Amino acid sequence: MLEFISDYGLFLTKALTVLIVVWIVISLLFSLSRKTREGDHFEVTHLNKKYKSMADTLFLSLLPKKEFKKIRKQSNKQARKERKKPSSEAGKRIFVLNFLGNIKATAVRHLRKEITAILAVATSRDEVVVCLENTGGMVHEHGFAASQLLRIKQKNIPLTVAIDKVAASGGYMMACVADKIIAAPFAVVGSIGVLAQIPNFNRMLDKHGVDFELMKAGELKRTLTMFGKNTNEDREHFNKQLEDTHALFKEFVQDQRPGLDIDAVSTGEHWLASRALDLKLVDTLITSDDYLLQASDSAEIYEVTYMMPKTLSERIAATVHASTEKIFFSWWQKAQDFRFLA
Repeated sequence: MLEFISDYGLFLTKALTVLIVVWIVISLLFSLSRKTREGDHFEVTHLNKKYKSMADTLFLSLLPKKEFKKIRKQSNKQARKERKKPSSEAGKRIFVLNFLGNIKATAVRHLRKEITAILAVATSRDEVVVCLENTGGMVHEHGFAASQLLRIKQKNIPLTVAIDKVAASGGYMMACVADKIIAAPFAVVGSIGVLAQIPNFNRMLDKHGVDFELMKAGELKRTLTMFGKNTNEDREHFNKQLEDTHALFKEFVQDQRPGLDIDAVSTGEHWLASRALDLKLVDTLITSDDYLLQASDSAEIYEVTYMMPKTLSERIAATVHASTEKIFFSWWQKAQDFRFLA
């Protein structure tokens, strides 16, 4: 009996695996068949209209129709009045960018295009708000991203960075460029430090009789290595490189925010924004939603997004990931449901 149950369980596992693979393949083919390859383009969303549409939807549900029509008529009249103003009397504009970081700061390829477009039309009367979420990563990649934000300041256009969740390490390197940093109370900021972790497999290779040869021209062309035997001199030089990078990081942050006690905040620690406010790592505690909603009373707000077509491999990876995630969470939900059966 036990053998039968074991064999049956093995059969079900195999059948389930086949069904999952078939499902992923079908989903992939269906997804690819629907998608057409679009060229690079910008998407611009007028957030004032978006906020108004959201409010109208709620008002329509809450107010009597006559009162709703009266309010909407007044609002439309005011909007027409604003549109008739000459361009010389045009009010402030806010351009909103979104930056979702990763270890290689790959979103910078979109950011540089978005900033170039904005600089072609923005003036010193306007403002750029960057909604930043970034835990840091490679130094040179995030340094380049910070340099893109510096372009805005060099044109004397006010720059605000909004941190709703996290801007740490390389993320804070970007954030500190801003004229003003706003953050949600429990957002994570700081981590002004440099980290390197390198595994070494030399003893394992030596145990199995595998030789590793490293040829170099130049004494310091390569210091620490993953497969060779590292010396104290190698470690000392590598540590000097880390310390030098940290020093440059500190100098950069200090230049952007001269009011900071740089020695107190550059220990590599991170803080919640409520504490970081006292350390002057952020300027105001407010979410990006509230900041933009308040600003919409006196400024026209435009969210700018540069769209690039995904390569075939990216589209395949995204489709497989979405299908796998959907299956996993479906099983997880069913497992949770079974836990509470009587």
